[in-house]
Amino acid sequence: MNRDSTWYRYDAAARRLSLTLHIQPNARRSEIVGPHGDALKVRIAAPAADNKANAELVEFLCGALGIPKSAIDIRHGATGRRKVVEIAGGLELAAKLEAFVEARSTTHDPRPTPST
Repeated sequence: MNRDSTWYRYDAAARRLSLTLHIQPNARRSEIVGPHGDALKVRIAAPAADNKANAELVEFLCGALGIPKSAIDIRHGATGRRKVVEIAGGLELAAKLEAFVEARSTTHDPRPTPST
């Protein structure tokens, strides 16, 4: 497991994984983008209105990690783009999450490439 990741931490005593996420609603599809400062950027294919983006985020994480909805709790930021999400599970869940993120992250550099 990568100990340099600042977007998540694992509490062994509580058996909970805490994720700091930056959510981009109204995306074409739900996907992991990659690190965004000290958060993990996630695009969500749902509007932010009426809690639809939060519901889609929970569905996306459930499908990606193979866990039930009851294991996921949005602890902070339910009405904003920056969220802290807690997921109940053992240390193997942290390793599974990191592998999923590494496999799915897009490499996006917003800076233009110099032309030669």
